[in-house]
Amino acid sequence: MLQIPCPWCGPRDDNEFHYGGEAHIARPVKASELSDAEWAEYLFLKQNPKGPFTERWSHSAGCRRWFNVVRNTATDEIIEIYPMGELPKSPQGIKAYETNWRRESAAQKNAKAGASDK
Repeated sequence: MLQIPCPWCGPRDDNEFHYGGEAHIARPVKASELSDAEWAEYLFLKQNPKGPFTERWSHSAGCRRWFNVVRNTATDEIIEIYPMGELPKSPQGIKAYETNWRRESAAQKNAKAGASDK
């Protein structure tokens, strides 16, 4: 069983947590303006690395707070836990963040364009 260290409650079994998918993937600001291919990319194309990966988790059976985790998908080793809205600080987490092609997906580019329109 995987032990996940909740930043607020301490280490707990993984059955107390809810997996929230990839971290740092923003929903498109102007989703209605995306092409079908761009929308499909956002919804269905996921990174599936072997090694360090940035993820979102919620302690659903505890404090109910969300946080980010850098986890090695090959070994289930928890490398780093850090707050939502922040970036990883460990070398493995930084590399996983910087090499994630989804950060520059069509949905992300659309989100950036929407932010620059303001």
